Amino acid sequence: MRALRILLIIVVILGGLFVAADRVALHFAESEAASKAQQTQGLSEKPDVSIHGFPFLTQVASKKLDDVTVTANGITAGTGGTALRIDRFTADLRGVRLGNGFASAVADTADGSALVTYADLTKAAPDGVSVAYGGAAANGKGKVKLTVSLSLPVVGTVKRSVVSQVSVTGGNTIQLHADSIPNVSGLPSSVETLIRGQIDFARKLVGLPEGIELKSVDTSPEGITIAATGTKVVLAG
Repeated sequence: MRALRILLIIVVILGGLFVAADRVALHFAESEAASKAQQTQGLSEKPDVSIHGFPFLTQVASKKLDDVTVTANGITAGTGGTALRIDRFTADLRGVRLGNGFASAVADTADGSALVTYADLTKAAPDGVSVAYGGAAANGKGKVKLTVSLSLPVVGTVKRSVVSQVSVTGGNTIQLHADSIPNVSGLPSSVETLIRGQIDFARKLVGLPEGIELKSVDTSPEGITIAATGTKVVLAG
């Protein structure tokens, strides 16, 4: 009995040491992954990386992580005046396969969402256009309110507000389109053409990982939320 008790104590101690070593290795790996993501993506702050599943060390040994969650703030998609800032991005990556000495990583599947505020949409919109919440849409599609102000020769300043649908196209682009432009009676048709040219615009989210596609968009008072999904998503390498 005494020998059995000693054996059980040794097993418990070794198990505790293994768990401790596993957690230390996990914390180090999450920190290193977050630092690399910040550097490669040019983020202003380090993202939060959470590697799920236990034990972690056996996942590393098999070179496949079961489930990884990444949350990042303040991502800029694109360059120049059409760049679109993503306020918050969250992705759940499953079956992340590691290769090339852990320098490459490819996720079997991924699901994520990105929040873009109306202030950031306004910055990415054409000059003279502001974007705001447009209320709930009866058809379930995203809806926003666009206000455009144009200074035109002879006519003077023309200001119009329209409700616009928001959709995704091509797997990587957000598109805004108004079904109609109210209160244009009495103005030249060229004015409506100018207004239409300002309020109908699209912005591409460049820099998305290979394999990721935008699927849908929804609106709320906070901003627009874009849902994304993908398979064989290349994260590194």
